[in-house]
Amino acid sequence: MSNASKAAAHFDANRREYLEDLKTLVAIPSISFPGFDHSHMKVSAEATAGLLKKRGFDKVEILPLDDAHPYVFAEVITDPKAPTLLLYAHHDVQPAGDASQWTSPPFTPTERNGRLYGRGTSDDKVGISIHAAAVDSWRKAGGGKLPVNLKFLIEGEEEIGSAHLMKFLHKHIGRLKADAIIITDTANIDTGIPSLTNSLRGMAAVDVEVKVLKGPLHSGMWGGPLPDAAMALCKILARLTKDDGSIDLPGFYEKVMPMNATERASLETLPIDKAGFRKMSGIIDGVPLTTEGSPYEAIWRKPTIAINAMQASSRADARNILVESAWARVGIRLVPDQDPKAAQDALVKKLEENPPFGAKVTVTRHQASPAWHCSTEHPAFKAAARSLQAGFGREPTILGAGGSIPFVGPFCEALGGVPAIMLGIEDPYSYIHGIDESQDIGDWERVTKSTIHLYEELAATLSP
Repeated sequence: MSNASKAAAHFDANRREYLEDLKTLVAIPSISFPGFDHSHMKVSAEATAGLLKKRGFDKVEILPLDDAHPYVFAEVITDPKAPTLLLYAHHDVQPAGDASQWTSPPFTPTERNGRLYGRGTSDDKVGISIHAAAVDSWRKAGGGKLPVNLKFLIEGEEEIGSAHLMKFLHKHIGRLKADAIIITDTANIDTGIPSLTNSLRGMAAVDVEVKVLKGPLHSGMWGGPLPDAAMALCKILARLTKDDGSIDLPGFYEKVMPMNATERASLETLPIDKAGFRKMSGIIDGVPLTTEGSPYEAIWRKPTIAINAMQASSRADARNILVESAWARVGIRLVPDQDPKAAQDALVKKLEENPPFGAKVTVTRHQASPAWHCSTEHPAFKAAARSLQAGFGREPTILGAGGSIPFVGPFCEALGGVPAIMLGIEDPYSYIHGIDESQDIGDWERVTKSTIHLYEELAATLSP
């Protein structure tokens, strides 16, 4: 019986105790958004640090940075000559929204039908608990010594854009040096099916405001000779796509990395067809999908555009007026090989040109981030696949992610081009950011055992 198998057996025998660790973290309302009580962020950082100390990390610190929410940094240094893994998770969470809509209180972790419910159960306090349990299991039953060195960075601002993370990275780059990055904050295609994410979409967003009047006016007394700001905005936004929904920006599809044979083969083995996709997405009956091929290829490897929000007065304040201005946020999701600045430039140009009715158009840019892609042929990727096979009892699928984790690419580059391994933990029913967020307990167990094996697999793969 290998040391990894012994450690996995220890985890199995003590999993209820380790699940309580996750519940303890979930009970803390560590919401990083402005307007919330940020004293909980300090409590959360302290609880995270305490858990990591309890579970066998040798050195644990809470590291401040300017006015950022607190970071937690922990280490297990087994042998300076052994490979080093940089683990990443975050302890901040999204707001709960209307708590009355939750089946159980959002910060009272509750088990129902094999799932653990509560804000942060899946995104991403589960990532903290997985590595804490894996390290403790290795130290108590896996020979007492980990086969790799670990550095664990737990951020407090992921849900609000990680504004300070790159500054933190550059300040502490010497302490963060590693041979690979492990991120446990992505999704599986379905419950019980292990997945490895090898691509992330990038993001380029802007705010566009259309203004025609100094203030709102009575639509009956003034309507006719005066332009309508909301109508002008609608005309501008309608230019962004063609009738089939594709993006109508010059040269936008010229640099789009195609799927390779391995990725396409994995796509074809996914157990979810279009009917299953429709059910999971909640699309209304009779509304067609906007893609002819696989919906997952469209999500993972094709760029998209969305109007994230619009405002011209409000439903609550609707009355017979001409609004003085109208506003929208427009976001583009980018795929590997696309240049985020060039895409954002094209979007801004399209929004600003030939304004309807001579309206004043103002576009404000948000920070753009590139897509990321990892080769499935990298030895570390193959080691991760073997680890998931050991933890789940079946081969993993290869996934892309439609969402963005902006720091992954720059992080890998800053550490010298090291690989990033993304282990899935969420499933389609986790509803992260939504009402009744939850984590399948069986998948939490399987990913933890996979992580235990991953330490051993990467020790062999990354050793000189």
